[in-house]
Amino acid sequence: MIELAENRYGKSRVRLMKVTRSPEGNDLREWTVQVLLTGDFDSAHYDGDNSKILPTDTMKNTVYSVARNSKAISMEDYAKELVDFLLRRNPQVSAVSVAVEGAMWKRLTIDGKPHPTSFLRGSGEVQTTTVSRHRTGDFHIHSGLKNLVVMKTADSGFEGYIKDELTTLKETDDRLFCTAVSAEWRYTSPGLDFDATRKALREAMLKAFAEHTSKSVQETLYSMGKSALEQVAAADQIDIAMPNKHCLLVDLSRFGQDNPNEIFVPTDEPAGQIEARVRRSA
Repeated sequence: MIELAENRYGKSRVRLMKVTRSPEGNDLREWTVQVLLTGDFDSAHYDGDNSKILPTDTMKNTVYSVARNSKAISMEDYAKELVDFLLRRNPQVSAVSVAVEGAMWKRLTIDGKPHPTSFLRGSGEVQTTTVSRHRTGDFHIHSGLKNLVVMKTADSGFEGYIKDELTTLKETDDRLFCTAVSAEWRYTSPGLDFDATRKALREAMLKAFAEHTSKSVQETLYSMGKSALEQVAAADQIDIAMPNKHCLLVDLSRFGQDNPNEIFVPTDEPAGQIEARVRRSA
């Protein structure tokens, strides 16, 4: 007996740019949206009966239509509106999950002042959220960031590790430490100032990274997660991934030159991958 197990479907990579206009200046948001529906779709799989299937093209159009009427500033609040809109209009759907990635745009600074209508695309950092809700349940909101590239040029070392016949890495108490942080945290409430909370979590992690004297990526990762949770009560756990983007010291002795930790070759392949979940104790 072969049966259908879990299934869901939806639309991904829906690109959305929204300009909110005001006399004082415009606000700009660029989001990439994914919608996934779970529900009573067995007949489509077993019998090719599409009578309960909302076309994914309609989902794409829904993303734009809800955005047009939305007053939401944060991607979390917009995603909540989109989830509720789809549940309200589709009784065959038992749960909706909406994932949003946001690009970083900031105002151009002209003559020392932010320009009201001109913007600069920021770094490769991406803001993220995934908002889901079962028809009879509450919102579950996980937000985060990806590709937050940071570096320490001092106060970082790596010593005292296992050494065997395959070990070539030399111990050091003074190395460059570069990583691209990805983090995802779980909110404790669906009703928050999400942008302010996101900013506080991000700043807490960056402050810990900058001020921490690092003995390993693992130690720094824990310090960043601990600091974020200590300073922001609205999150109860945070998953952090930190690949070690190596900067290799160049041997200049063959040219008759010294290299007092100043000239490096940046490389990110292969990379160490350090991941952990930091959470409040039960």
